[in-house]
Amino acid sequence: MPRRSSALRPVHRLPSGPISTSHATVELTTDKADPNGVMLLIDGAESSYLDLSDPTHLVFEYMQQMMAVLEETMPPDRVRAVHLGGAGCALPRAVAARWPRSRQIAVEWDALLARYVREWFDLPRAPLLRIRVADAREATESITAGSKDVVLRDVFVGREPPEHVRTVEFTRAVASALAEGGVYLVNTADRPPLTFARREAATVAEVFEHVLVIAEPGVLKGRRYGNVVIAAADRALPAPALDRRMRALPVPATVLDRAASREFIGTFQPFTDPPHEVA
Repeated sequence: MPRRSSALRPVHRLPSGPISTSHATVELTTDKADPNGVMLLIDGAESSYLDLSDPTHLVFEYMQQMMAVLEETMPPDRVRAVHLGGAGCALPRAVAARWPRSRQIAVEWDALLARYVREWFDLPRAPLLRIRVADAREATESITAGSKDVVLRDVFVGREPPEHVRTVEFTRAVASALAEGGVYLVNTADRPPLTFARREAATVAEVFEHVLVIAEPGVLKGRRYGNVVIAAADRALPAPALDRRMRALPVPATVLDRAASREFIGTFQPFTDPPHEVA
């Protein structure tokens, strides 16, 4: 898809320097190689990259991988999506450009950050994209059953997803929110020997019949720290087509099909909620 020729919002209108939000400190930095590129940092960590002239231009590799899954699995006309973890809303923005009739919700727990990104970036307005200020698990558990085509989890505290959104019980709430044939996409990250990512995949496989694991070869081979994307559904996912798409990305990735994903999980056990204390 060709990139749009003019910026939607000029960079000079964006703030400079750190800004305090409800729970963190954010800062915007511009890309010297591309004046329309803006990086959103949260407490110093790169959290979102937005191309102000082209919403479909995704820089983070895991977002490119997620978008490829969406393009291979979602309906052709519109997508009903919930994004758990809003930050700069780079992926919701790309989905809106690809499927203009979509209805999306981005769940962000930082109220000031949610307000700021509305002011700073060219985000679709409600009802095309609503930003809901809420805890990701509470928001998921309140979704009408069977009402969404895709739920995407991209929630981190530091370098790890919070414990309460990586359990079997939470994953069941996701499955309940999905329509028949819906897809659950998870972004997680790990370092060798990928114990955390294997348990994340085991957790998703406890709830969904069909699970694929996607990552760069160096990550899967335990050579370095990196992102791992997990795709899951109650129907077969197009692993061969997705593998071709992933290998053609600027930074190629590998798709572990259903059987290989089970081997990746091995004997690792899923995460579960801690037992309730009895008074």
